[in-house]
Amino acid sequence: MLDIVALSEEKTASLLAELIALECGERPNKARQIRTATALHDIGKLLIPDSILQKKGTLNSNEFETIKTHTVLGAYMLSGIQGEIGKMIRTVCEYHHEWYDGTKSYWGKRASELPDYVPIVSICDVFTALAAKRSYKEPWPPEKVLTYIQNQSGTQFDPTLVTSFLSLLRSNDRIMAIFLEKMK
Repeated sequence: MLDIVALSEEKTASLLAELIALECGERPNKARQIRTATALHDIGKLLIPDSILQKKGTLNSNEFETIKTHTVLGAYMLSGIQGEIGKMIRTVCEYHHEWYDGTKSYWGKRASELPDYVPIVSICDVFTALAAKRSYKEPWPPEKVLTYIQNQSGTQFDPTLVTSFLSLLRSNDRIMAIFLEKMK
């Protein structure tokens, strides 16, 4: 396995997604594809103005609508990637903010309408976002992040996936410590 400590913040979500996919029983090849797709899930943010991405306060409604477009922009940017991996990457880019129950989804999709790898990316994206320092917030403490994920089981996240995710992170203090250290 890779040297986890040498990974940049941008790659931690992708490695975590691969580990969670394996924990959920995915084949190693598909887990690596999920890792690749996760690494590119926010590429559309390259086309979002820095004034929005680095804003210190709450986004207004227009800014929020702009930030939401990073999903479709990313899928469009990567439209030239062929084959099954290209389709997977574009699907992850476009739908990684969809909620399990569809209530607060960007594009009105439920997890049941999406391939099984999208919810894996979603939970890893939220974990890394909450644990990381951002221009608009301090990092959340580890237990607060895990409590949030547990509390969102059945609404934002697939309950089965939450169980696997929490089991992996809580059963291995070293994995949790490494991921959380990379988020600082």
